[in-house]
Amino acid sequence: MDRADGDAAEEFHAFFEEHHAALARLAHLLTGDTHEADDLAADALLAVWHRWDRVRAAGHPAAYARGVVANMARSRIRGAVRERRRVALFWSRECEGREDPDVPAVIDVRSALGALSFRKRACVVLRYAFDLSERETALALGTSVGTVKSQTSKGMAQLRRQLGPERVEAAVADAGGRR
Repeated sequence: MDRADGDAAEEFHAFFEEHHAALARLAHLLTGDTHEADDLAADALLAVWHRWDRVRAAGHPAAYARGVVANMARSRIRGAVRERRRVALFWSRECEGREDPDVPAVIDVRSALGALSFRKRACVVLRYAFDLSERETALALGTSVGTVKSQTSKGMAQLRRQLGPERVEAAVADAGGRR
């Protein structure tokens, strides 16, 4: 390994240490599955490593990594939906409702997030849970700032209808995000 390769490896290692936890958290909020989130974050970081020279030259490696996580999460969610549809063809079961008044608010919020379309969920999570700007969110998702604005607004409106405005505002405050 020559000096340039060693520097790139050290730089990526530092990037990994700094961003792995946040990428796993993003994946968890997008997929709702802790174990899947860890795998997804690792897979995304592996993909970033394979393109590290180009990613670091582009100047926004964290935004690129968030975009990779979002795209991988979208693909896995779509695959899971297809699998559930195939299983449903063979097994007919009634879904049990989970309307337990003692369920913590965080479970309700995660459930409500799961009801959002992927793009709305990604915009809401990146804007409020990760406190990214509209521009940073657009960069991470590979979309326009206008799309981020509209999808975030629609997602928050849907959450307010589903959870009530007070609960949404409390969840946003707990996440330390924007209002």
